Amino acid sequence: MPVQLTATEIEQWLVGRVVAYGKIQADAFTVDTPLAELGLDSVYALTLCGDIEDEFQLEVDPTIVWDHPTIRELAEGILQRAEE
Repeated sequence: MPVQLTATEIEQWLVGRVVAYGKIQADAFTVDTPLAELGLDSVYALTLCGDIEDEFQLEVDPTIVWDHPTIRELAEGILQRAEE
């Protein structure tokens, strides 16, 4: 993951994933909306984890999505993993 990447940039990327998968308009939710309210299910969580691994070259367990239930929290979790 590039060193200069910020939590805000990760949030923006995650918003793009939610919009693409959920077919939800970006202005219909915020980074603090629970992912479960956006239709996140186990299949979506696995797909999202695969995308996170590909995009940020990180190994993540699907539980990261449940442990960090909003886009803001998930972005912070990804950033923390990248700094380990």
